[in-house]
Amino acid sequence: MTARHLTPLDRLLASANNALRTVAAPAGRATRPYPAADVDEAELSDAERRHAAGLMRVNHAGEVAAQALYQGHATVARDRSIESQMQAAAVEEFDHLAWCEQRLTELGETPSRLGPFWYAGAYAIGAASGLLGDRWSLGFIAETERQVCEHLESHLEGLPETDQRSRAVVAQMRDEEAVHGEHAREAGAAELPAAIRGLMRLTARVMTRSAYRI
Repeated sequence: MTARHLTPLDRLLASANNALRTVAAPAGRATRPYPAADVDEAELSDAERRHAAGLMRVNHAGEVAAQALYQGHATVARDRSIESQMQAAAVEEFDHLAWCEQRLTELGETPSRLGPFWYAGAYAIGAASGLLGDRWSLGFIAETERQVCEHLESHLEGLPETDQRSRAVVAQMRDEEAVHGEHAREAGAAELPAAIRGLMRLTARVMTRSAYRI
């Protein structure tokens, strides 16, 4: 049986469904096992718990944005194989979203209340860059994933040493984000101009500082 070719309306409806599933309701069950399932919960001080929750809230916000980014790119992708690659990556990213949400629940905290804003902004950026062509769309993904890996590595350094459950989640996310970036480069990603890379870092900094608290 051949795969059905999605029309622009199909893509738009799928994106709308993804948006609602991402920001208007709990993420639900991941398709893969929780990385921290076999890791014991540690005794954390109130300050350590709040800090770990703040970092996981940032990671959750990043995964909300990742869903939107991949959906935005896939909506306007010209090459069907690239569209399929982005949709497959979005499935793994949704697992990351569910894992972050589960860890936040364990820490007694909730996701960022700015989720709809993160989703709308990232979707617009993904679709806009995708309109320039698949090479630029892939370039944007490759650079995003590179910066995300750096960001997650810094969280592994900043999380409380005893919080091995959060560390297990973040470590698996980092490894999978690196694979997503490598796949984008292998598919022909263009190198983004330095000014664009800098703007992406600035945007990520704003999101990080906001999502940590709100």
